[in-house]
Amino acid sequence: MPSTERLLMTPLFALEDLEAVLPIVRRIAPDTPAYAWPLLQERFGFEVVVKHENHTPIGAFKARSSIVYIQKHIDAHGRPKGVISATRGNHGQSMALAASRLGLPATLVVPEGNAEGKNRAMRAFGADLVVEGRDFDISRRVAEEKAEEHDYLMVPSFHRNIVLGVATYALEFFQKHSDLDVVYVPVGMGSGACGLITVRDLLGLKTEIVPVVSERAPAYQLSHAAGHIITTDTAKTFADGMACREPNQQALDILTHGADRIVTVSEDEVAEAVRILFADTHNVAEGAGAAALAAMKKEANGLTGKKAGVILSGGNIDEGALQTILQGGTPAP
Repeated sequence: MPSTERLLMTPLFALEDLEAVLPIVRRIAPDTPAYAWPLLQERFGFEVVVKHENHTPIGAFKARSSIVYIQKHIDAHGRPKGVISATRGNHGQSMALAASRLGLPATLVVPEGNAEGKNRAMRAFGADLVVEGRDFDISRRVAEEKAEEHDYLMVPSFHRNIVLGVATYALEFFQKHSDLDVVYVPVGMGSGACGLITVRDLLGLKTEIVPVVSERAPAYQLSHAAGHIITTDTAKTFADGMACREPNQQALDILTHGADRIVTVSEDEVAEAVRILFADTHNVAEGAGAAALAAMKKEANGLTGKKAGVILSGGNIDEGALQTILQGGTPAP
C-alpha cells in the first residue's frame, strides 16, 4: 500500500500526458488483454489476473516505448539521421518497429551470445545488428559511442518518455482492475515497474507494486535495500530481460519511493513459472515474462483472500530454452 510520502512524490508525468500519447502507442500496440485465469485461481487459492503484454506485435511490453520516445524527439528537434540503441531483444524490437514505421534507419548493439530468436526478430523488423560486448551494459556504452560517431539518436532503455509509453499498459490494467491488492512486475532497467508505480499514484490507488529481479542479476534489489546504486560484476541469467548490472538512478528513486521491497527469484523458480503459465493459460512466457508469477508463487501463502496481478511482460523465448523448460529443466544462462 502506498504511503502518503509516496503519493506526494513528484510524478514523471500527468494523466493528461499519458492520455495524449495513447494515439501514438496505438499506431503499434493494442489494448492488451488482462485475464483472470480460473486454473491459476485453482492452483493458488486466490484470484490472479495476468496482463498479457506478450500479445503486442513484438511479443513484449516494450512495443509501447520507442515510438513515443522517437516521435517526441521528432516533434521537438526534427528527424534524426537514424536511431541506435543497445538491447537484449525486446527494447530493440520496439525500436526497430518504431523506426520502420517512421521511416528511419535503425542500428542495434547486442551482447555476445544474445538469444538468436530475438536477433532474428530485430533483423526482420529492419534493424542492422552489431554484436559487441560481453553483456548489456558494455553494449550500451558501445551504442552511445556509435551514436556520437554517426550523429544518431540514442534511444535509452530508461527515460521519462520511455516510461510514458510503457505506462499505457498500466493505465489499461488499472482501468479494468482498480481493485487489485498487489501487482508483481519484472525489472530489467525499470520502465515497466516505474510505469505501474506512477500510474498507481496518479489514480490514487492502494495497490501494492512488487518489483521482481533475478537472483543472478540483483543490482536493483541490492540498490533498493542500500538506498544507493550498487552495481554487480555479472548478470548471467536465462531471463535475459532482467540481466542488468548497472541500475538507473531515476528508476531507483521511483522504485524506492513506490515499492516497499524487491523480490528475487531463482532460475529454477522462473522456469517453473514458465511451465505454470503454459499449463494454466496456454501462453508462452520468456524468463523475464514469467518472473512476476514466480515471485507471486513464492509469496502465495500471504496472499489468501487477495486479488493479485502479474505482468507477463514478454513471450520471446528461444525454442531450445522452451523445450528444456517444458521437459522439466532449467536453461543455462
